[in-house]
Amino acid sequence: MDGWVGDLFGFHAVQLGWPALEGLRTNRMPHRWRVDDEDSPISRHAALRANFDTLPFPSASLDLMLMPHTLELARDPHHTLREAERVLVADGRLILIGFNPVGLWAWQRQRTDGVSAVTRSAWIGHRRVRDWLHLLGFEIEQERFGCYRPPLMSQTWLDRCAWLDRVGAHAWPVLGAVYAMEAVKRVHGVHLIHPRRATPLRPMPAAAATTPRQSTP
Repeated sequence: MDGWVGDLFGFHAVQLGWPALEGLRTNRMPHRWRVDDEDSPISRHAALRANFDTLPFPSASLDLMLMPHTLELARDPHHTLREAERVLVADGRLILIGFNPVGLWAWQRQRTDGVSAVTRSAWIGHRRVRDWLHLLGFEIEQERFGCYRPPLMSQTWLDRCAWLDRVGAHAWPVLGAVYAMEAVKRVHGVHLIHPRRATPLRPMPAAAATTPRQSTP
């Protein structure tokens, strides 16, 4: 996320969900907010709490929307995605992060008791998210899979398995535990209006030379 949002320009950026994550820390837009769901416990990291199904932003007002695992915990993920499309300006950027339901972490999810947010969330495949984005008029700019280490609690063992992230990106890329997408909102039929150029002046054709008539004596 640091690499993706660092070079995106505009005026207003919002991170929707997971306010403890500083997903916009490398972005240079002057106005950046982290928004949490209104049903979540009060967090000191969020600047605003709101209903993700009815975002408190005017239509076409945001240049960047970051959604880290937001759709997985949303009451109606498709409606939340429509709200994101509504508040984004034309050519605005949407960055989505989600768990891969066919990734290497899926087997661990089956064995847990469903207490954590990771296990109780609805994992949405990246192909389905791509279809939803296309239906809403988005164009996929880039996508990436990552996190090939097993979900271990020990930092020591995580460090020992670091080589899996390097190998997995080349050997089995689509089996990463998470995926990320960057999409651009395209508004068809909208074109930038350029100032009309003044019609260049053309030289008038030269008048034909005439010889004065001589009077007859």
